[in-house]
Amino acid sequence: MSERRAAPTVGQVVLGKRLQELREAAGLKREEAARVLRVAPATVRRMEMAEVALKIPYVQVLLTTYGVADEEAAAFVQLVEEANQPGWWQRFHDVLPDWFSLYVSLEGAARIIRSYEPHFVPGLLQTEDYARAVLEAGTIGSCGPETIERHVSLRMTRQSLLEREHPPHLWVIMDETVLLRPVSEHAEVMRDQLDKLLEYVERDRITLQLAEFAAGPHPGTYAPFTLFRFAEPELPDMVFTEYLTGALYLDSRSEVGAHLEVLDHMTARAASAHRTEKILREYRKNL
Repeated sequence: MSERRAAPTVGQVVLGKRLQELREAAGLKREEAARVLRVAPATVRRMEMAEVALKIPYVQVLLTTYGVADEEAAAFVQLVEEANQPGWWQRFHDVLPDWFSLYVSLEGAARIIRSYEPHFVPGLLQTEDYARAVLEAGTIGSCGPETIERHVSLRMTRQSLLEREHPPHLWVIMDETVLLRPVSEHAEVMRDQLDKLLEYVERDRITLQLAEFAAGPHPGTYAPFTLFRFAEPELPDMVFTEYLTGALYLDSRSEVGAHLEVLDHMTARAASAHRTEKILREYRKNL
């Protein structure tokens, strides 16, 4: 059986989908591919869904079975070798839940990240003290200070993608509630966080909009979610939504389309980026 990985990479997701497309183009069912490998059909499914690492011998046999030309097969195998290299986040395996590992990989590979956040400043924009206060207040807070600090370190390391030469475009709609919810008894935590947000809104690749109370309810008032868009044509848009003990990754056209429609609707109703900056400055002045 193929070895299970705690943190699938975007490369594995793309190649898994490509393996599925090649199998279907060859007119084979998963059961038939499994018989060629002498494994259970579930193993083929897990390979295609990036739930396990892609073993080179298995991939080579499948590519031959699917009638892939030698040159294309050699290039595919090279991509598999690259995709199987561990991501930087795997050094945080002690605190990174399996269900969040794919999120970190998608985040690092995305060209555009659009999200709605009703409760807190998004993790990519948090200061260290704000992140620590939020983590201490949540379920992670009961795990002890060392675990909390590991989570803070992970969150701060994730932010390095915003400092890349070609960072993704981060487009966030944040409820005004976020600015009113105290996360710490120390006022400087929120003051520093607002200062950081005001720095971020000056960047070309970051768009921040506030969903104001005065605008009333909107169609996104269910839960936070994030939509990822990638440069790779093989990888469709994906939506991530989190719940108390896990998360869902949605990539069906109908579900992604529904979330995209909601984001577009909220974008039109939310305060513009310019007005959002003015609101942030008002809140900062009143702290």
